[in-house]
Parts: sequence; C-alpha cells; structure tokens
Amino acid sequence: MPTGHIHVVGTADTKGEELAWLADCIRQAGGKPLIVDVGTAEPTIRPDIAAGTVAAEGPAGTAEALASGDRGRAVAAMAEAFAAFARQQDIAGVIGIGGGGGTSIVTAGMRHLPLGLPKLMVSTLASGDVAPYVGVSDIMMMPSITDMAGLNRISRVVLHNAAQAIVAMAASPLAAGDGKPALGLTMFGVTTDCVTAIAKMLRSDYDCLVFHATGTGGRTMEKLADSGMLAGILDITTTEVCDFLFGGVLSGGPERLDAVARTKLPYVGSVGALDMVNFWAPETVPERYRGRLFYNHNANVTLMRTTEEECHQMGKWIGHKLNACEGPVRFLIPEKGVSALDIEGGAFFDQAADTALFAALEETVVETADRRLLRYPLHINDPAFAEAAVAVFREISRG
Repeated sequence: MPTGHIHVVGTADTKGEELAWLADCIRQAGGKPLIVDVGTAEPTIRPDIAAGTVAAEGPAGTAEALASGDRGRAVAAMAEAFAAFARQQDIAGVIGIGGGGGTSIVTAGMRHLPLGLPKLMVSTLASGDVAPYVGVSDIMMMPSITDMAGLNRISRVVLHNAAQAIVAMAASPLAAGDGKPALGLTMFGVTTDCVTAIAKMLRSDYDCLVFHATGTGGRTMEKLADSGMLAGILDITTTEVCDFLFGGVLSGGPERLDAVARTKLPYVGSVGALDMVNFWAPETVPERYRGRLFYNHNANVTLMRTTEEECHQMGKWIGHKLNACEGPVRFLIPEKGVSALDIEGGAFFDQAADTALFAALEETVVETADRRLLRYPLHINDPAFAEAAVAVFREISRG
C-alpha cells in the first residue's frame, strides 16, 4: 500500500461532491488521500488543503486575479499557483478531476512533477486533443464520460476505477534506471538503422533512452536534460527543426537545442531527416506547398522534400543554436544522405539540397576546441557512420 499521501485535486467550489467520493474510494482501496482545493470560490466541502494555501504559492498578483471576478484570469492565476505548490510536495501520487478550467489548473501542476510519479487526470476533455494538458509529461488522461455536475451511476463507476488505478500505481513504484548513466537519442523511421546501431553499441555502459522525433520526443528529451537525468545526448535526428521552420505537424518548437546550451552536456548531433517536413493526410498540406515533391509514408502521413533554400535556412538556424553551446559539441555531416529516402535512387535524393544544408552549417558554426563539425563520406544509415558517432561521443564524454 502507498506510504505517502495521494493528492486528490479539483475545484471544491464546483466539484466538492465528486472530490469527497473519490477520496473515500481511495481510502477504501487502502490509499491515504488528501483533498487539495484549487477552486476560485467558496468550497462546498472542507478540503484538507485549502485553495488559499495553494494560492499563497503563486506570484505577486495572484490574490488580485482570484478576486477579480474574471474567470479566465482567475483560472490562469490558480494554475500558476498550483504548479508552484506541486513542485514542493512529497507525495505518492496525484489524481485530479475537472472540466475545462479544472483540467487546465490541475495538469499545469502535474506537468511540473517528476516523471514516474503517478499522475491521473479524470476530465471531460480527455477524449479530445489532450496535448496542451499533457505536454511532455506522463500524465494519464481518463474520460469522465458524463459531465461532473453531481454524482450519478456512471461517474461513480469512473471515479471508483480511477481511485483503484491511482492506489495501485502508488502502491508499487518502480525505481527508474539500472545504475547506468542515461543518454538521450533521437530517432525517426528513416534513421532507425543508425540510431539502433548506436544504442546497441552504447547499451553496455549507458541506459539508452530513444525518443521518437515527433515534436514531443525532442522536447521530452530536453526536459530530461534540464532535470539532470541525462549524462549526454546523441541527437542524430533533428527533423523537428524542419516542421518548426516550415509549418509541419511535428515541430520541436523554437526552443529546440536550447537545453544543450543550458546544460553543457556532451552532445553529438546530426542532420537526420532534415530532408522532410511532416503533414497528415495529403489534403491537409497547406495550399502554398501544392506542386512540391511529396512521399506518402502512409494514408495519414505525408512527407514533403525540403528545398535548397529551406535546407540553407535550417543549416543557419541549427548553426546559431550550436554557437550558443559551450559544452563539448560534435555535429556530424553524412555526405551521402540524411535519411533512408535521401539516398541515391531514393525518393528524396537531392544532392543540391544536401549541399546547401551542409554549406550553411559550415558558414554559420563557429568552430572551437569544444565545438566542431565533422564530415564523413557516408550515408547516415551506414554502419560506419553509427560507429563514428559512438567513437566521437565516447571521446567527448570522457572529458
């Protein structure tokens, strides 16, 4: 059974009955619940931790925002306060309930909690797009089915099941890691051969965490770097930069690579899959891109080949990011292609575009003893390229 408390979080002004029921279910299952109120009005039950206690952790202006009568402003203020409150807690798990406002408040705090700590959000929004609420965390979203406007035969079952789940997760935590230092690696389907080979060569000494470069993958890896959980990064697949710069659906955002500069971790990067921008089904491709070279990865994913101009722009963007890094950096250029599609005879083979990318990197990156560009007459998925990446990483990680 859990040794710490399970925080049961919601707006006790509108969800008091549900919070009390959920806490009782957790208690009956062997857990130790504490009801945390994140409401912005007078609660209908007596919580264990009052909204005022949570609000006191917010920045200057929180009290004013909560008293303003502006619901949007009050919800935003309480979300920020709960995030600050949650960071200070030593708990076995957290479970939240809510509609739109409650989900926004509770998940804001959950996103600041450590990976691996049980986090379960029962929400009226859980059957839709939950990306804004989950972010790069491990929050589990459970649909409430009915609205939370008083208990009923369905909501009782859903909350009971949620209670059983959070108690079970909190009761048997698994210690992360196996004693080896952890590495972050980025991979896409078209760089799988390379990254799989790298991980295989490093696995005897490192816990290799491979992230799918789908936007959230790169951001998650960098969040772990910031948290101190990584000993180094092999960012072979920087394709999320394509989608950020050119409107694709798998963007890593404007802060991609910033964690490398902040942490000064040993970093080996490359140009994996910079030959493609990702869109969903063909009809979702923006009109401005009609007539471009496309590859239908499957019925729901359409890849667009990047042009010489776009490759030059990406090279400059990445180069400026690398120039901000003061730790050991090696950026590897595979001269014979950057993905499984960008190979002689492949659908995206374009030497001129690749040359523009490599030239822009060389024009932009200011090389130092710690920051170097390395060119290889190899394809990115050539086994020799993986061997080179491993050798370079071992060299810079020793220092």
